[in-house]
Amino acid sequence: MLNQINLARIDLNLLVLFEIVLQKRHVGRAAEQLNLSPSAVSHGLGRLRRLLNDPLFIKTPKGVVPTARATELAAPIAELLGGARNVIAMASPFDPATSTRRFTLGAPDGASVVILPPLMSYIARAAPHVNIVVRHLPFETAFQDLENRTIDIAITPLAVIPPRFVGRVLFDEDFVIAMRKGHPFAKSPTFDRFCETPHLLVSLDGDVRGFVDNVLAKHGRKRRVALAVPSFMLAMVFLAKTDFIAALPRTMVTMYARRFGLVMTEAPQPLMQSKLRAVMPKSASRDKGLAWLMDALEKSMRPKTGLSK
Repeated sequence: MLNQINLARIDLNLLVLFEIVLQKRHVGRAAEQLNLSPSAVSHGLGRLRRLLNDPLFIKTPKGVVPTARATELAAPIAELLGGARNVIAMASPFDPATSTRRFTLGAPDGASVVILPPLMSYIARAAPHVNIVVRHLPFETAFQDLENRTIDIAITPLAVIPPRFVGRVLFDEDFVIAMRKGHPFAKSPTFDRFCETPHLLVSLDGDVRGFVDNVLAKHGRKRRVALAVPSFMLAMVFLAKTDFIAALPRTMVTMYARRFGLVMTEAPQPLMQSKLRAVMPKSASRDKGLAWLMDALEKSMRPKTGLSK
């Protein structure tokens, strides 16, 4: 174990190397990101293997795959590196007016298109040199991505936040039924017509069953999913040109319906409701830059969207 070893004899940059190789699954691509030669990365992995007494990564024709031990070590090493980064970040003063720091947010596209316009407007005024990167975030990987520090803050509707994380509610969300202007369903949004009308489904993994189908099943009903697409914005594009209907986040539809020529109605049966939260590890909460960004997310949502918490 690391706490049983004289740390003065260990180059902690080896753990950074481990982290990047784990992310890239390829020695060459890891070397590019680290600005090292592939041979230097291979040499570092050799030292790390001896230190941790495990092969760690197995070569394949397409790169490398982690061993069971490497997968087991991923979270504690990410936490250790996260703590080290936080210490350095906290040691450096953060002044939003002059900072050139780059932050990475993880969010599904239905949340990104809601939070980014007010957030970037706020940043333009309060922190004009701060930069933002947004990564698409599947809900099931949110906490792992935070721990691996591939993102700084996650925007997620997950109701249960593990104790090692902190979260702030940005806005409440529910789902409405969206469709093109003039769609017959808008004039008569009955439950029967809802089941009979072809649906468009947003599905990241191609699964054509969603939460709407679970609601219908409780009433012994089904629907036809005529089209499944991987993003909410793409759904709005297709709704504008077809006779499909779709259950979409109310806030997003409210903000963009006019641009796409869409209208919305209430669902004939109650659908999913959630709270969108900004979440980060507790271990990062002492980072003044991340604390500022959490405040910026919260402050930017209220005046710009008029959304209640």
